[in-house]
Amino acid sequence: MNVLLVGGGAREHAIAKALKKSDIKLFACMHNKNPGIAKLCEDFHLVKETYVEKVVDYAGRKNIELCVVGPEAPLEKGIVDELEKNGVSAVGPKKNAAMIETSKSFMRDIMKKYSIPGNVEYNVFDNVDDAKNFVEKTGEVVVKPAGLTGGKGVKIVGEQLKDTDDALDYVKKIIENRIGGIPKVVVEEKIVGEEFTLQGFCDGKTIVPMPAVQDNKRAFENDEGPNTGGMGSYSQENGLLPFLRKNEYETAVDIMQKITDAMKKEGREYKGILYGQFMLGKKGPKVIECNARFGDPEAMNVLPLLESDFVEICNKIVDGKLKDVSFMKKSTVCKYVVPKGYGIKPMSGRELRIDEKNVEKNGAELFYASVNEKNGKIYTTTSRALGIVGIAHSIEEAEIITEKGLKHISGEIYVRHDIGKQDYIEKKVKRMETLRK
Repeated sequence: MNVLLVGGGAREHAIAKALKKSDIKLFACMHNKNPGIAKLCEDFHLVKETYVEKVVDYAGRKNIELCVVGPEAPLEKGIVDELEKNGVSAVGPKKNAAMIETSKSFMRDIMKKYSIPGNVEYNVFDNVDDAKNFVEKTGEVVVKPAGLTGGKGVKIVGEQLKDTDDALDYVKKIIENRIGGIPKVVVEEKIVGEEFTLQGFCDGKTIVPMPAVQDNKRAFENDEGPNTGGMGSYSQENGLLPFLRKNEYETAVDIMQKITDAMKKEGREYKGILYGQFMLGKKGPKVIECNARFGDPEAMNVLPLLESDFVEICNKIVDGKLKDVSFMKKSTVCKYVVPKGYGIKPMSGRELRIDEKNVEKNGAELFYASVNEKNGKIYTTTSRALGIVGIAHSIEEAEIITEKGLKHISGEIYVRHDIGKQDYIEKKVKRMETLRK
């Protein structure tokens, strides 16, 4: 079977590794040459993933039968619709269903229309004057562009924003500069708690959930600094998280199932990966956002644990016949290697020295992200460079493996070493215990 992967980040490297466990021939379309993906492929095409016609043309030339779409941007451009028109099955939602991510106001409106639990107080604005009353009445708010910003557009009062004046300035900036590609802004009530990610395979009718993951988006240790695409993440052997109870996990799964049901009723059948970003607060899980694909870094936590055949899962998603999926009962810790200055002023074009053999010898997995390869050497870009993942029976053991792997990466780099460490996690557990009282 000829399978095409669209995308060239660490998430897609994790997808490629999972696909290659089956007896398939792998091909890829990616903007940058990802060395890890390139090694696994029969052939690859360097093309911007949003150039849908070129991707579809390549799929035709290579007799592709199944395509797995990694990033959100080509989904927004309708890549699944075009592939299917040309006889290629695709894992990912069509353009009208991908709006669950590509339009944050659409996602909130769907939840409101169908009275789905876990929604928050929110409003959508296209001018600052209308937003002013809502912001002043709500107090501490979350401000986000209505369109796509690669996970970097959200700002929160009390964190990146000092006060309501700061929030209104950001509202104005989003609208006037069309941040996210749309002159609209979503303003929401702020929920205090712990964030977690729940990803699910979805065949249009049924959600089959994966282990919960916590991504850590702030650039610096102790959750300080600007938001990033994600500095690292961890998961726990029982599929929960140290601060997440089983009933809370099940509530989140139920919310995602209700969203799936609502999308079907709307005539926007959702097939692919549905990613729920939740905030666990005093009143249980609340939806922060939904994404239309695997998380990055969260894909690196769940896909290496997959015991079921991934290609078979993909075919069942396409056919609408998804059943149970099996994962290893192990913990994972992922830490991203990023260029120095990432999140503020990243240093690009610097050589990365990577001893792959010793990373693997120490039991860690390496996933290439956004790098450039020239004359057999690897160089940083302005984005995240590598994900290193440890897998073990406990988070503590997995974190030690990750750190051992990181010792074999050098260059002008930065890593958030606190992710997955026991004292860092204990703070989160205590915080939730206090909130629940």
